[in-house]
Amino acid sequence: MPNPTAAMLVIGDEILSGRTRDANMHHLAGQLTNHGISLREVRIVSDDRDAIVDAVRALSASHDSVFTSGGIGPTHDDITADCIAAAFEAHIDVRDDARAILAAHYAKSGTELNTARLRMARIPDGAALIDNPVSAAPGFILGNVHVMAGVPSVFQAMVASVLPTLTGGAPLISKTLRIERGEGDIAGPLGELASQYPELSIGSYPYQKDGKYGANIVIRGTDGAEVDTAIDALAQHFPA
Repeated sequence: MPNPTAAMLVIGDEILSGRTRDANMHHLAGQLTNHGISLREVRIVSDDRDAIVDAVRALSASHDSVFTSGGIGPTHDDITADCIAAAFEAHIDVRDDARAILAAHYAKSGTELNTARLRMARIPDGAALIDNPVSAAPGFILGNVHVMAGVPSVFQAMVASVLPTLTGGAPLISKTLRIERGEGDIAGPLGELASQYPELSIGSYPYQKDGKYGANIVIRGTDGAEVDTAIDALAQHFPA
């Protein structure tokens, strides 16, 4: 049985402008791989309501789980929560349980829970909260969509909270073979190998160093013995 699938939606003009480098995709991909969930698609959209709603609906319909990153803070351009509610046609407002979490957090530091901060307690009806041990403001889960912060430390903490609740499959095993030949020489045998092992993912990643061409061949799969057999077959074809 194939592993469950996932998609990620990264939200924010700052990512698309190049102002901020996204680190959350890399972290999520590694965590899902270890949990036996296949990350199949990643989209990046601007802080635009229609774009977010359309992407959420499309990804939710085509994957087992969706993870969003960004846009659940206190400022005017943090519109993710409202967009998720719209995508599921759910009512959204300040919720008592989320408000209580924020009130307790800000009381400890003597900080006012003002109108802007209270925006982070706006949760769609029917959603379950995601714990945020870093800065308190919760994420939430609605349907199969997990709505999380964009700040990497908070995002990572939320992923750690969510993963144990998800059903995973077999962890993906990955092995690499370095071949010091150009891709034109490797392509034929690599295509034959891919035909022999259709359940494996076989990728070729070329490089050039000191005037020489080569490629790192990465073979991935959930069956460790099959991955080993495929790597050995390729190594025999291209002995070091």
